[in-house]
This record gives sequence, structure tokens and C-alpha cells, in this order.
Amino acid sequence: MPKGPKGEKRHADTVQNAMLIGRIATGEVEDTPSKAPNRAKGGKAGGKARAAALSSSKRKEIAKAGATARWGKRSTGTKKSDRD
Repeated sequence: MPKGPKGEKRHADTVQNAMLIGRIATGEVEDTPSKAPNRAKGGKAGGKARAAALSSSKRKEIAKAGATARWGKRSTGTKKSDRD
């Protein structure tokens, strides 16, 4: 069974899912909360701990590698206004 945005079980069929959401809204069915509601808090804390553990030069290397992976190599001489 597919999972909703917070890990809840939802029907794959759109009509069944709409019926379930309607029943939850009217109170016929109890909506079960996620088993891990504090997931985002753990990620934020882990990011701070990782930043504290890394040196500034290592953070810079990681950031450059990420930027290169996302944007690729770009020519440095062209600006957006030059291309138009």
C-alpha cells in the first residue's frame, strides 16, 4: 500500500483514497499519525553537528563539488545579458 507524505498508509486507487480522506474529515475514521513525527528535527541537528566537525576548507571542497555536480562547468566569460 502506498504511503502518504508523513508515512501513513493510503490507497493506490484515487477514488478509494478520496473516500478515505472524506471519512477522516468527517470523523468516521481515525487518522493514524506518523510513527516518526520528529524526523526533520534529527536532520537539522545532524547538519549542525556535521558542520561543526568539518574544517572550513573541507566544507568549501564539498560545496564546490556539489555546485559542479548541480550546475556543471560553465564558461566564465558569458553573462545572461551578453547572450540576449
